[in-house]
Amino acid sequence: MIHAEILVKGLVQGVGFRWFAVRKAHEYSLKGYVRNQGYDEVFCVVEGEEGLINDFVKELQIGPRMSRVTGVFVKKSDKIVGYDKFEIEF
Repeated sequence: MIHAEILVKGLVQGVGFRWFAVRKAHEYSLKGYVRNQGYDEVFCVVEGEEGLINDFVKELQIGPRMSRVTGVFVKKSDKIVGYDKFEIEF
């Protein structure tokens, strides 16, 4: 189990990106949260199996249909917070 902080840049606000991230996190049984950050960024914190997080990141690189992802930056660590679900943080 690992902890990952993921910054997604591009046209990722106003296109359903956070809801897309929630659906994908549930599919991969990941815990944590997603939130808008700045003007053109979405920030995710996830915990789970490293392989599943890698698959989740691949999904984020594509995003929902109306998005246009220009960059995804991932920082992994072993600092486990212990989230009990994945949700949108406002």
